[in-house]
Amino acid sequence: MRSTPRKKRRWPLYTGLSILIIIVAFVGWYVYSGVHALDRFEKPKEESIFSNVPEKPEEKPPEWTGTERVNVLLMGGDNRGLTKGETPRSDSMLIASFDPATKNVHLFSILRDTYVKIPGHGSDRLNAALSIGGPNLSMKTISELTGLDIQYYVYADFQGFIKLVDAIGGVDFYVEKDMHYTSAADKHMFDIDLKKGQQHLDGDHALQYVRFRHDRLSDYTRTERQRAFLGAVADKLQSGWNLIKLPTILNKVVPYIETNMSVDDMWKLASLGYKSHQAGSAQLPPMNLLVEQNIGGSTIGIRNEDKLREYIQEVLASDSSTAASPGASGSASASAAP
Repeated sequence: MRSTPRKKRRWPLYTGLSILIIIVAFVGWYVYSGVHALDRFEKPKEESIFSNVPEKPEEKPPEWTGTERVNVLLMGGDNRGLTKGETPRSDSMLIASFDPATKNVHLFSILRDTYVKIPGHGSDRLNAALSIGGPNLSMKTISELTGLDIQYYVYADFQGFIKLVDAIGGVDFYVEKDMHYTSAADKHMFDIDLKKGQQHLDGDHALQYVRFRHDRLSDYTRTERQRAFLGAVADKLQSGWNLIKLPTILNKVVPYIETNMSVDDMWKLASLGYKSHQAGSAQLPPMNLLVEQNIGGSTIGIRNEDKLREYIQEVLASDSSTAASPGASGSASASAAP
């Protein structure tokens, strides 16, 4: 097993979906501005944080023609403290799965400590795939695990999340309990201090909320909170004033984002996303298919990978059937995390 430990454990971050929300709002943005910022998302190889990762033909993602289901891997990470040539681990991961036929989008958040086979590199935690082989290896690993073709990725540093929330004027959100954490070892840089109740969260406090994991169910409840908060971000971002401000918002977050989407890809996805609605969200692996284990530390095992892939297809099929039902609206009932 290959291991690529970081010098210091970084707190999990959840930025990718926020950036995708910006991408799918490009149609609205186009009404108010030009396209001058779009090509800045796809960085030249020499400017990429993944410039030291060799590209292998066998890891190249499949192309999207625009008619079949498209899946985007969204990854959040912390680039601070990296030495030159060092690649980060993906501390947060989710898949945004769009169906052009039903106009449904489903969000799957993936537990980062899931112990999986990484093609060509043995077995390790899922979040190690990024540091071992870059975004293409992460996409290939998750594609083989889930049975979904992963065509695109979006990687965002945590600063992009902070700047996004600040750029949209913060988010009004109900914090479900007091959240406190302090660490002298980290010089209190990662302290968390939030009170229960309705809050107006700026970027720094929003980051505290989405990375809090010091409760009984740790990562499980953390991913639920993240999905809920990003739904609130989506609502705020789609307001008329923030659509007008999108050029400014884009310019603030672009330095912290990397993607393999071309401008044409972004426009195709934007056209689809603008017409789509979120059908639901789910955790992978679901609770009934995971087992906690100790392999080089605490990890999450999958009881049956075939059952996992069946579960994903059942969730997506439920999205389609719900959308087809007369008067159906909102989230598909089968899409809630078990």
